[in-house]
Amino acid sequence: MTNIRGIFPGIFTVGNLFCGFLAILSAFDGQVINSCRFILLGFFLDGLDGFVARVSNSVSRFGMELDSLADLLTFGVAPAVLLYNAQLEALGNWGWMVAFVFVMCGAFRLARFNLSARTSPRGTFEGLPIPAAASLLVSYTMFCLDVWGEFQLDRVLVVMMIVTSGLMVSSIPYEKRPTSWRNNWDRIKFLFIVGAIIGAVIDLSKTLFPFVLIYVLSGIVREGVHLYQSGRRYARNIRSNNR
Repeated sequence: MTNIRGIFPGIFTVGNLFCGFLAILSAFDGQVINSCRFILLGFFLDGLDGFVARVSNSVSRFGMELDSLADLLTFGVAPAVLLYNAQLEALGNWGWMVAFVFVMCGAFRLARFNLSARTSPRGTFEGLPIPAAASLLVSYTMFCLDVWGEFQLDRVLVVMMIVTSGLMVSSIPYEKRPTSWRNNWDRIKFLFIVGAIIGAVIDLSKTLFPFVLIYVLSGIVREGVHLYQSGRRYARNIRSNNR
C-alpha cells in the first residue's frame, strides 16, 4: 500500500523533471521566456510533490533521491544552460565557469540536504535552497526582458550567480514554509507567501523577482545581525575579563 501511495508524489516529481528537460530544450532554441516558465512550473510541481508525500504519508528515501535528481536538472542545469546561452557565452571561458560553479554548488547543496534532512533544525534550511536560487535568476531574467526588453546590468547577473552559488553551500539558515498559526512568525511567512502568489498572478514578470530577492536577502541580513550581536557579546566579555 505504501508503494501505491508513493506513486502520487512521484507523478509530480517526474513532472518537475520533465519541466527541467523542456526548459533546456527551450533554452537551446532561444526561447528564453518559455524556458523561464518551465523552470517556474517545475518549482510549483516540486512544492506539490512534497505536500502530497506528507499528506499521503508516503515519504521515502527513494522519493527523496528522485526529487533531488529532478531538482538538480530543473533548478541547477536548466538555469545554467539558459543563462549561458542567453548571456554568459559572451564572457568566453569565464561564462561557462560561472555556469558550472552554479551547477556544482547546487549538486553539493542537494547532497548535503539529503544527508542532513533529519538532523537540521525543523524551521530552517541550511543554506539557500536550490529552487530559490534558480527562481532568483529566472525571475531576474523575466524582469529584465519585461521591463527593458533585454538583459541589463550583465555584471549583476554574474554576481547573483556567484553569490547564490556561495549561499547554497553556506550554513546560513533560511526559513522553511509556515507549518501552523501558532506564532506570529509563521503568520508573517504565510502572508509573505500569499503576497508572492497574488503578485505572480497579477504580473509574474514584474513582481516575482522582488519577492524572491527579499527571501534571499533575509538570510544574509539575519546572519549579519547574528554576527554583529555575537561580536558585541565577545567584546563585552573581553572588556569584563580585562577589568
